Order: sequence, then C-alpha cells, then structure tokens
Amino acid sequence: MTDWLVGLMESFGAPGAGLAIALENLFPPLPSEVILPLAGFTSSRGELDLLDVLVWTTLGSVVGALALYWVGAMLGRERTLAIAAKLPLVKLSDIEKTEAWFLKHGRKTVFFGRMIPIFRSLISIPAGVERMPLVTFTLLTTAGSAIWNTIFVMAGYLLGENWALVEEYVGIGSKVVAGLVVLAVVVFVVVRLSERRKGRHASRP
Repeated sequence: MTDWLVGLMESFGAPGAGLAIALENLFPPLPSEVILPLAGFTSSRGELDLLDVLVWTTLGSVVGALALYWVGAMLGRERTLAIAAKLPLVKLSDIEKTEAWFLKHGRKTVFFGRMIPIFRSLISIPAGVERMPLVTFTLLTTAGSAIWNTIFVMAGYLLGENWALVEEYVGIGSKVVAGLVVLAVVVFVVVRLSERRKGRHASRP
C-alpha cells in the first residue's frame, strides 16, 4: 500500500495525497493513519509543500464525506426505515431513538466523528439521511477534518523516517474502537433476544 501511495504523490504531488484521503472516506481499508503521516514525511524531505498537503488532504476529506452524505440523502428516511424493518432484532423504535439522538447531537457528532477511526466515514451517511443543512455539514466536516489531518501530517513531518510509528500507535486505538463497536452489537443482540424471550413467556396463558 505504501508504494501505491508514494507513487500517487510522486505523480500528482499534494493533490495525490488529497485523492488518497477522498478514497479513504469511501473505502475505509485505505487508512488515513498511513496516508497522512506518509504525506507529512514526504513534506519533511522537501518533496511536497507542507501547506499544500494540509489543504489538499482536508479538501479530499470533505469531498469524500460529501459523496457519502449524498448516498445517505438519496437513500432517504423512508428507504432507511424500510431496510431497518427487514433487519432481525431491529425495532422501529430503535431507528426513531437514533433519529432523535442525531437531531439533538448531530452537529457535535459530525465534528468530533471526523476524529474517530471507523466513524470518520460512516457518520456522513446518517447526516445525509437526516438532511443536515449542507453548509453546516460541510463546515463541520472541514473543521473536524482539518484538525485530524493536521495532527497526523505534522506527526509524520516531525517524526521523519519514523513516521510509521504513528500508524502503529493509532492502530491500537482503532482496534479498541472496533472492539467497543463489536461489544455494543453483542450487548444489543443479547438484550433484544432476552426481551423476545420475556415477551413469549408473558404471552403464554
């Protein structure tokens, strides 16, 4: 993957780093934890302008997020509810609660979500489904992405040849987040199955 990223930046310069980040939003297996520090390291060698890297990677983040926002917008609330209704263990009330929570905390979620592995990409879809005002979504995404990108680009810039350490340590955090997500899903399934069993027992004469 590193060779591919290096080739992309050698061919297109800072816009190549921005393209890689845009693709990372659409294909999460391309981790920003690798792209951004590598771009910073490349800047430290004088091969890319640091400011250009920061601008283009942030632009790439916004473009990728907007693409997923429009996926959510085209999907729409009714289709989302229809899909959710077909999922096992999911109740309409679950969607309604999630919807209410997002309407109340959506701005903070979009802003801080840009700085959380895994959720960085996913948060754009519910924002589109709920039709968060596009200007608001774009501004919050730009601000959150600029902070995240600057931290990791500068880490790669300052670490130099040791830029890969960023991926190593952030990878641990990403695994923790993934583990918490899996745990939350397991708890949800267990609770819902328990509710179903209680409902069956209560309905018996």
